[in-house]
Amino acid sequence: MENGVVLSMRNISKSFPGVKALQNVDFTLRKGEIHALMGENGAGKSTLIKVITGVYPRDAGQCFVEGIDGDVVIHSPEEAQERGISTVYQEITLCPNLTVAENMYIGRGKYNFVKWKDMEKKAGALLDSLNIPARPKQQLGSCSLAVQQMVAIARAVDTDCKVLILDEPTSSLDDKEVAMLFKLMRDLKARGVGILFVTHFLEQVYEVCDRITVLRNGELVGEYEIEKLPQVELVAKMMGKELEGLSEIKSSDKAVDSGTPVYQAQGLSSSDAKPFDFKIARGEVNGFTGLLGSGRSESVRAIFGADRVTGGHVTVEGKPVKINKPFDAMKHGIGYLPEDRKRDGIIADLSVRDNIILALQVMKGFFKPFSAAEKEKFADEYIKALDIKTASADTPIKSLSGGNQQKVILARWLLTHPNYLILDEPTRGIDIGTKTEIQRLVLKLADDGVSVTFISSEIEEMLRTCSRLIVMRDRNIVGELRGGQLTQDQVMRTIAGGAE
Repeated sequence: MENGVVLSMRNISKSFPGVKALQNVDFTLRKGEIHALMGENGAGKSTLIKVITGVYPRDAGQCFVEGIDGDVVIHSPEEAQERGISTVYQEITLCPNLTVAENMYIGRGKYNFVKWKDMEKKAGALLDSLNIPARPKQQLGSCSLAVQQMVAIARAVDTDCKVLILDEPTSSLDDKEVAMLFKLMRDLKARGVGILFVTHFLEQVYEVCDRITVLRNGELVGEYEIEKLPQVELVAKMMGKELEGLSEIKSSDKAVDSGTPVYQAQGLSSSDAKPFDFKIARGEVNGFTGLLGSGRSESVRAIFGADRVTGGHVTVEGKPVKINKPFDAMKHGIGYLPEDRKRDGIIADLSVRDNIILALQVMKGFFKPFSAAEKEKFADEYIKALDIKTASADTPIKSLSGGNQQKVILARWLLTHPNYLILDEPTRGIDIGTKTEIQRLVLKLADDGVSVTFISSEIEEMLRTCSRLIVMRDRNIVGELRGGQLTQDQVMRTIAGGAE
């Protein structure tokens, strides 16, 4: 292996039933560099990482690790860690019922016979050094999603690693936390650690990375120095075609229906949401925006009845209704794509077909099942309509990429023909091409008369899709923007100081 290289993968191939996930892929990671692995969902990024770390056995190819002679076959993540390869995956895989310190050191050999004070002291020192707002004895489940992600990163960093693999580590972090992580990454880079960084945030790639490897449909497109690959060319290589400017996705704002709101709430509150007023017109796309923890997700969960409703008055099409649970919302034509698709969206072991028909079957009643022919018709229609990439409708949804799982959940609600659709982070952790598809779908639904509430951590995405933004801070609505006010600068000013 050439000098300065800590990890080298050559001609890696991996197949699953009906899918060639990787075909003769090369990847090289050098000492003291941050290397982005880019591609659409389904391009093979996660599969390559899992081959590197021993989660999946490779079908063909070779792996070379610094300091080890010859081809290295890694059989498990534990073995990868022993060889200096640590990983933090996109989905948090820690134990929410254990403490922060226990999560940081569970399974670590020298702590099999636990010296609790030593473990907690070591955990506390590491948390302090990384400025992570958590206490060693604190139960992990009581922490926010962002802090849980940072604890997972701290666990990986606490080993003597040569290679640190970060798979979408910033997807749940706010700007301040991202800056903190980037500082840590640069410190590790200065110490000679090679970092493989997977993200869908292009700006982050150009802020912190040295080189980029692009995959598409399981094949290597190429490896590039960051300075020699403009963003527009990166997108084109990921997509395999020229991409229309995303800023042009939204046509000129159409007039909002001034008639009776499709949904209206006054003083609506829940176990997690402070009282707020809200309404949405027919065919309108609006959104809740604010920093992590601002209350945007809690607000839409109250609208859908996903959390215990504690007060307020609601009308649907001008008629007073009670929405205390999700089934009530569904009966009134409201659909909801949740923020955490893994926990609240997909039924992992069920097929794509069964996940698509789930909401409609609930509304019909489980004692009145659809026929096999009806299920097949529904699934085939929406697999085709949303271009869901799956070997078949019988494939377990857990086998699909994140973007395709998200499309299945969208299909589930579209099958119910909702009047009002709530989409909470529908594009988180998915590729830029699928993001564009979902954004275009949202605008088409609005043109067809469906009202949509759209939430995204990316302000630019909100500005591309929404004609009205409700700005939140500390679980209160602090402003409402529309028309010429819909600029990133104005959103940030409103978040920071309230409506001017």
